[in-house]
Amino acid sequence: MHITSLTRDGILSHIDALSAVLDNCVRGGASVSFMLPFTPEKARAFWLGVAESVGRGERTVLACFDEQNALIGTVQLITDQPENQPHRADVAKLLVHDKARRQGAAMALMEALEAQAREQGKSVLMLDTATGSGAETFYQRAGWQKAGEIPRYALMPDGEMIATSLFYKFL
Repeated sequence: MHITSLTRDGILSHIDALSAVLDNCVRGGASVSFMLPFTPEKARAFWLGVAESVGRGERTVLACFDEQNALIGTVQLITDQPENQPHRADVAKLLVHDKARRQGAAMALMEALEAQAREQGKSVLMLDTATGSGAETFYQRAGWQKAGEIPRYALMPDGEMIATSLFYKFL
């Protein structure tokens, strides 16, 4: 597998594959800001907005491709932060298609994201994820520190209310 940073135009050229990964994750129950029923139009609109954000220099989008050059995962580094936080960035939407899970794509994406953050002068990363999820376990294994939990923070795609765990990592 290989990881590359996608430009605005790169996102647009891979929008169908990115939308398919997002759709797969949402339908699989991932807590990534979307509710069921989830439509291809919602996925496409999301990635169009992300492409414009990348074009404005507000975020970096990394994509992971398998040996057949199929897009299997993605993650975002959001660098558009308040003036008093130039050293910080948020991590968002770590998505790996279920057919590619447990093969190292998520870890490879996070390692590449951390390298990108360092190159951009970032020293503190933040993220949140559903408490009790496999993602929470993954981030702990990847060296992230749990700062705490917020009860009743978000809804799962099926409407169940969940707590969210906040994580940080110093680079």
